[in-house]
Amino acid sequence: MPIPSPVSLDWKNLPASTLPKDAQLADAWNRLNADRGDLPFLTADAVSAALKTFGSGGERLLMGRSNGRIVAMFVLQPQAKFRWSTFQPSQLPLGTWVAEAGLSLQQLVTSLQRGPLGMCLVLSITQIDPWITPREDDTSTTHSSDYIDTGWIDISGSFEDYWNARGKNLRQNMRKQRNKLAAEGGNPMMRVWTSVEDMAPALERYGQLESLGWKAAKGTAIHLDNDQGRFYRDLLETAAQRNEAVVYEYLFDARTVAVNLCVRRAGNLVVLKTTYDESIKAYSPAFMLNEEIAQKVFAAGDTRRLEYYGRLMEWHTKWTENKRTLYHLTSYRWPLVKQMALARRPKAEVPVAEAA
Repeated sequence: MPIPSPVSLDWKNLPASTLPKDAQLADAWNRLNADRGDLPFLTADAVSAALKTFGSGGERLLMGRSNGRIVAMFVLQPQAKFRWSTFQPSQLPLGTWVAEAGLSLQQLVTSLQRGPLGMCLVLSITQIDPWITPREDDTSTTHSSDYIDTGWIDISGSFEDYWNARGKNLRQNMRKQRNKLAAEGGNPMMRVWTSVEDMAPALERYGQLESLGWKAAKGTAIHLDNDQGRFYRDLLETAAQRNEAVVYEYLFDARTVAVNLCVRRAGNLVVLKTTYDESIKAYSPAFMLNEEIAQKVFAAGDTRRLEYYGRLMEWHTKWTENKRTLYHLTSYRWPLVKQMALARRPKAEVPVAEAA
């Protein structure tokens, strides 16, 4: 396909730190987010929290106007000489950009490359959701590549219908484990935390549980006093002010055995993080928690989709048959740059941001 025609926008290049400081810019970001998915982890507050905790200070906010109206905003970071990509901390499921729904992403990135970024040979937009931004055919200067498969549960009908559609082994195993726990005098219980003051204590218990498992050995467990803990506390407490944060905690008697950190908005419940007690071999506390979460959201009737957004694992397939492929989009300034980049890349490689 030919080079996509850039949309005619008036771009402004600002420090990304402007976003949390300017209420009008934050309002514009939230309006565009609402127009393209209305994702609870891509609000101006969430992106600002990620910039504060994980940003280098070199990120830029690219703001595009059409007829005086802001229609697109990207948070970009320099990767190397003549290369840029979306700001993409691992804690955010998708790349940090928003735009009016009718605008072509290919045309937007072409406009960015030929305008405010100066001599930009390669621009990578990472972790794009085709449910929100359908994947376009490659052109002579653009290339999309698979990132990961992810799953979701459509919340429609009754929980009984949903549960009966699950595999026989899952249903039998869950029943056996619950019966065994009851026979041993165990008292399982799910607690749901939603208020601002609930978030820090719940996150602390999450971190304590995560610190008992393999993430502690790798140094990636959440603590309230590390970057991960500070980010999630900021994100969840701010979301809780809008009634958009929910932490599901599962206990055996008074012992926390599984926790899911979630955000919700516009009928979508997104699981951001999950952990469980890896020392419990006879039970599946994470599965027990997932079953009770599903029961609750089906009964409440205010959720349309339960989104995982993480890499689709074998255990996800026990809970849903739905999957889609998140993708990256890389735009090259000229066709020759694309040809050279693709020729240099190993055939099996699927990078987060493609290198020129």
